[in-house]
Amino acid sequence: MFTPFLPALRILVVLTVITGVAYPLLVTGIAQLVFPRQANGSLVESGGKTIGSTLIGQPFSDPKYFWSRPSATSPQPYNAMASSGSNQGPRNPALADAVKDRIKALRDGDPDNTAPVPADLVTASGSGLDPDISVAAADFQVRRVAKARGLGEDKVRALVAAHTSGPTFGMLGEPRVNVLALNLALDQAKP
Repeated sequence: MFTPFLPALRILVVLTVITGVAYPLLVTGIAQLVFPRQANGSLVESGGKTIGSTLIGQPFSDPKYFWSRPSATSPQPYNAMASSGSNQGPRNPALADAVKDRIKALRDGDPDNTAPVPADLVTASGSGLDPDISVAAADFQVRRVAKARGLGEDKVRALVAAHTSGPTFGMLGEPRVNVLALNLALDQAKP
């Protein structure tokens, strides 16, 4: 009666040890040796204190900083434990209202800017955690940031260019700007 049960139980235990313990330890060990920064979350430190990650967006609302792409996570924005999109379709009135509010906030932050607002500044990404904005979204914000910091627009544009990454592997995606890295570079810039 228990004859088929014992081999199945042994296989379950052996495979659990291999796939649930040995393999994860091996992969973690290799990652720590080969890519230690990435394996530990690509954390960014400033003044000996961890201030964020290059992989997870952060909220910025001060006019002297570049603003990130909106987050759809809850209960607070950029909550890595609740990664998700808004699941709102293009005909959803709640999405239309949120986009209108975001456009208003961008226009209020820089009333003289009449350029079209880039879509990634008013819509959340699929994860709600996107740390990057498009080059167009960064360009849209250059005047506001330069004015708030007392810097020349050319200097701010040069910082944007220095923090622009090309497509992944040279062909996947579009050029992008990491908002946290750019804002940290702005904090180092002198007027």
